[in-house]
Amino acid sequence: MPLFLDFGRLGSAIALNAANCITIGLVNNMPDAALEATERQFIDLIRAATPNVVVLVKLFTIADLPRGASARRELAERYRDIAELWDTPLDGLIVTGTEPRAAKLTDEPYWATLAKLVDWARDHTASTIWSCLAAHAAVLHTDGIERRALKGKKFGVFACRLADDHPMTQHFPQPLSVPHSRYNDLPERALTSCGYKILTRSKGAGVDAFAKQDGSFFLFFQGHPEYDADTLLREYRRDVTRYLWGEREHYPAPPVDYFDDDAAALAEAFRARALAGRRPELAAQFPKAGLEIGLACPWRNAAVEMYRKWTAYLSARKAERRVSLPGTRLRRTWRDWPRGTRLAENLTR
Repeated sequence: MPLFLDFGRLGSAIALNAANCITIGLVNNMPDAALEATERQFIDLIRAATPNVVVLVKLFTIADLPRGASARRELAERYRDIAELWDTPLDGLIVTGTEPRAAKLTDEPYWATLAKLVDWARDHTASTIWSCLAAHAAVLHTDGIERRALKGKKFGVFACRLADDHPMTQHFPQPLSVPHSRYNDLPERALTSCGYKILTRSKGAGVDAFAKQDGSFFLFFQGHPEYDADTLLREYRRDVTRYLWGEREHYPAPPVDYFDDDAAALAEAFRARALAGRRPELAAQFPKAGLEIGLACPWRNAAVEMYRKWTAYLSARKAERRVSLPGTRLRRTWRDWPRGTRLAENLTR
């Protein structure tokens, strides 16, 4: 069934009136260069996960994020300001991360807005997905759990295993391949002591996905199941370019378990050239075409299934609201879903 992007123009009312329509907000916080790709990745994932559901997606932006003039013009045409979100009915919400600039999250220019968003989502959505830095911000604001800086960038594809039984990961094959790209981490012991349920973890990447039910069902990803096959390559090229331009001190390590042997040799050869003669013009010779050969997306099927379960949860909650009497308290936990119904079976298949 169709997925509609609502830019606030006429024509969205058809989807809004559909009985099986769910409305999802996407707060896209990614830097200018990744803004369009990130939007497309999440939209494609939602579309693949909802073949039998009408989905309306509303795009939002936080004005406090540093932006260039071109990106601001694009956002003004297609995105709503976050101030409009507070009065917008949504079934679910996705909040992306962004590139960290400050050592402490509370020193970021958008911190106050992001903290308000956490409170709003808890009271006004059936479920919210928090991605990467947004996950770190949500647990810091809610439970005071501080992220910790890693010695080096956690960058590559990591084999994750199920940590506990949960409907979101039921019947998943193991191990799960998940891309990670981050400079910070959340300690598992701190999360579990505050009531978070660890869903997947990796020996190399630590906690991958986790969840908590507190009003809204919050689902957190430190990894990036939404990534395309070449996203890590594009990030690697960006970091190499920054090194060549003198914007970072050390040459970046390639993504872990990502390139095949031929591509890894090609990346190492370019690294040797860059270390032998660091100069900006080398950036134009970065062997992107050669490194793309053989790239795969082994995390895609699991990502689609995760989002299928998540959107099924949103649909089930919406259906429950439609039949509930005014003043009835809605069920808030997975174990309370009625068994034997089509929605419950779809959710836990």
